[in-house]
Amino acid sequence: MTTDREIKETVRERYAERARSVIEAQDSSCCGSAPTETVISSNLYTTDELQGLPQDAVVASLGCGNPVAMAELHDGEVVLDLGSGGGIDVLLSARRVGPTGKAYGLDMTDEMLELARENQRKAGVTNAEFLKGEMEEMPLPDGTVDVIISNCVVNLSPDKDRVLAEAFRVLKPGGRVAIADIVVRGSVPQELRRSLELWAGCVAGALEENEYRQKLAAAGFTDIEIESLREYTAGDAESSGLGELVRQYAKTGADSLGFISAVVRARRPGGEGRAFEEPLTVVTSEGPSCAPGSCC
Repeated sequence: MTTDREIKETVRERYAERARSVIEAQDSSCCGSAPTETVISSNLYTTDELQGLPQDAVVASLGCGNPVAMAELHDGEVVLDLGSGGGIDVLLSARRVGPTGKAYGLDMTDEMLELARENQRKAGVTNAEFLKGEMEEMPLPDGTVDVIISNCVVNLSPDKDRVLAEAFRVLKPGGRVAIADIVVRGSVPQELRRSLELWAGCVAGALEENEYRQKLAAAGFTDIEIESLREYTAGDAESSGLGELVRQYAKTGADSLGFISAVVRARRPGGEGRAFEEPLTVVTSEGPSCAPGSCC
């Protein structure tokens, strides 16, 4: 049986390799190439958002949504990004909260932290800080964060109850979460799910929608919302070389595979926290255009 620590080390190595490949592509000759995106991680940010960001922050991203756009950040707020990777969402958050605010990135992978700090330096962002640590034991005091975001990382934790309990602890009363994540909707054949783990990378630990709600409520959160951003189809799997497997399980055409990218939003009760005021911006499969030269 696979242990929690083995899962952690597998995840750590995967993201370390991503960071190394970005750095090697940067250092290589013109024959080198940046890592490619998956169906899940493509077309998540607008051209305006990517303007001024280091290319390495963009290509290192392995997200499934745009939590910064969904979190409705305001001047002066303190933001924590769980699993911050190359730093794209931290840098975007730092812009949104302005010089009186602060954006923290938390990551357990040394290579990603090194890449993120270099991206921060290149971007000239001073109101951000990258911390080494794990989501199950966040290195921040109680009640110090206004908003927690994350981009397709919570599903990777083998102990999501602990992650959500820690998120509740570090949030101020009235604080909120806006998590982009892979969520399971409906019944998915286990053989298909196991194989799609290889395709998507993020579905191994994806929670079923109602189970996600239950875990958030058990941690103490209220005002829980789970909104679908995109449903992954048999066509997506076909483009990833798994068409025959999907057809074997009668998932044909544009039928949903049972996996969605979603934004998960909730609030810690109390205080005078801000409400989610703006309508959700749904990213379709076509998505907004990416900046010239990005890996979209």
